[in-house]
Amino acid sequence: MYQVTAILIGAGLRGAKAYATYAKEYPANFRIKAVAEPNDVRRESFAKEYEISDEFCFKDYKEVLERPKFADCVLVCTQDHEHFEPVMLALRKGYHVLCEKPMSVEREEMLLMEKAAAEYDRVLSVCHVLRYSPFFKKIKSLLQEEIIGKLINIRHTENVGFWHYAHSFVRGNWRNKELSCPIIMAKCCHDLDILLWLAGSRCSKIQSFGDLTFFRTDNAPNEAPKYCMDGCPHMESCPYYAPRFYLEHPKAVEDKLIYAVSEEIDSDRVMEKLASGPYGRCVFYCDNNVCDHQIVNIEFENGVRADFTMSAFSKECFREILLMGTKGQIWGNMEKGEIIVDDFVSGSRTNIQVHTPEGGHSGSDTAMMREFTALIANDGKGIRTTDVSVSVDSHLMALAAEESRQYAKIIDFREFRGRTS
Repeated sequence: MYQVTAILIGAGLRGAKAYATYAKEYPANFRIKAVAEPNDVRRESFAKEYEISDEFCFKDYKEVLERPKFADCVLVCTQDHEHFEPVMLALRKGYHVLCEKPMSVEREEMLLMEKAAAEYDRVLSVCHVLRYSPFFKKIKSLLQEEIIGKLINIRHTENVGFWHYAHSFVRGNWRNKELSCPIIMAKCCHDLDILLWLAGSRCSKIQSFGDLTFFRTDNAPNEAPKYCMDGCPHMESCPYYAPRFYLEHPKAVEDKLIYAVSEEIDSDRVMEKLASGPYGRCVFYCDNNVCDHQIVNIEFENGVRADFTMSAFSKECFREILLMGTKGQIWGNMEKGEIIVDDFVSGSRTNIQVHTPEGGHSGSDTAMMREFTALIANDGKGIRTTDVSVSVDSHLMALAAEESRQYAKIIDFREFRGRTS
């Protein structure tokens, strides 16, 4: 099989620890040829790990994209508000592009990226990795078999996990919508994309409610300091006490969250970072402003209706879904790989256990990279799980949901997107 070569722009957690690792798992199919990363430690560490010579290491993505085209594709894994320019430059240069979600935080930029992909006849794939999971692929196939008759309603829940929410959306990079984007975009455009896919139709109307209720200064306990390590009297009773989480909670290592705190993960270095760094802050004294819970109601053009709930207040991170049809229902838990099909006619129940591979998003990251590299090996010709126009829809649905939440109104999505037909 042809080996696809890539340029990685942004060697952070998603770029370096999720997508680039495909080159290690399948070196005959995929190779990282160059890296652009402003952080010296990350860039040098990545270059050493992937045996990239100095001439192909860059601080600025503009440097690498100014050169004549020397690879097949570009992986854009920068921060949310930094995707637009490298994607556009890469498309103009003739590269196929894989872009981390969200593709942009601005409506106009999304539409320009969609237009550019068509104009330059290049693949622009957005990392909606859930479509590639064995779990959701199985549910999609059951719907296509009409095993529950005509689909009427979908009820979908994303339980973010109290610890994951505190790490990413209170202390972390996605805590402030002015610096990143609303949480319904940053965390949930995956879910809106899945609802689009399962409903098999475009959105017609959308409505949303939500707020930041708990992680606020007015909820800080008495005498709580600004940093956990500054003698907090509540350290034994607080589930968000940073040193205990980053050094003892298994998820900090399993999900590689500890690397956000420090590149060097020995306990002394981590404690040093927590003493004054962003991940050591009290969760009630951060500059966060994104919702800690939100619900979205969606009407699709084919009459299917869905409700989606996102909440920070769960013990585990997991997605749960219920699809209700005229002849039966499908219930599932993605992380457990469990699907239950109930038949209204016979009264029978079928339990399906879907194999859940190890790795990011229950193996979805690897599956997505497999399909992307196969597509690029064929110069973008072939069957795609999704194309950029569908990704634009799911992103715009997130923006429409946020507008609905802020202004307490129902959004006509066709009008919001600017379509004329």
